[in-house]
Amino acid sequence: MHIIKLDAIDSTNSFLKEMIYAQEVADYTIVVAQHQTNGRGQMGTTWDSDRGKNLMFSMFKDLSAYVVEFPFYISMAVSLAIFKTLKALCIPHLSIKWPNDILSADKKICGILIENVIKNKLNSTVIGIGVNVNQTEFKNLPKASSLKNITGMHYDLDEILQTIIKHTKAYSLLLQQGNHEVVKNEYEANLFRKNKPSTFKNAKGDLFSGFIIGVTKYGKLQVLLEDEIVKKYDLKEITLMY
Repeated sequence: MHIIKLDAIDSTNSFLKEMIYAQEVADYTIVVAQHQTNGRGQMGTTWDSDRGKNLMFSMFKDLSAYVVEFPFYISMAVSLAIFKTLKALCIPHLSIKWPNDILSADKKICGILIENVIKNKLNSTVIGIGVNVNQTEFKNLPKASSLKNITGMHYDLDEILQTIIKHTKAYSLLLQQGNHEVVKNEYEANLFRKNKPSTFKNAKGDLFSGFIIGVTKYGKLQVLLEDEIVKKYDLKEITLMY
């Protein structure tokens, strides 16, 4: 495992992707930044962070030796690796908000951005992870929080990084061994608002009610609607209001 530590960079994902195309990169190469000037999240959102207070890194996972039929299992595995890391730190009321935000109660403490590299087939993936650790103020982000805000404790970023890597390797091994349902079942068991009446907004801006019951192997959210109808949605089609 090779860890590259940077003071400041536009995006650790972008840095790591440039490395991949320029040279051979070892499995589980990690790029960590004290500060990102253009950190990215899902759907083109930005990830703002105070310098040196949070854990921001990208991880290279070589998939060239495996057939990855359903890439969303990678997202589930990484989500669970972070979930397990934070649970060991006794962070309360943890859940995974589909597709891969980690919440404590209803506050976001971690985001994940996965960018797959395809060379004829899914060859590798770059996993960007941002964990709000020791930052205590989040201007204009009412749904954001941090480990320190939640527990009052100060955390060692390197220790959290090492634990996330350890659990990511363990869940990756489960997938490589074909234990896909084990990963999917654990992911679904920890889904935010699963089996609870929830309000959603569709792409047109219309609100509707339903119950989250799980995800498909393709990563679509399964929602139970009126008249016992189960509909499947992708990320661009639905927003969970909370």
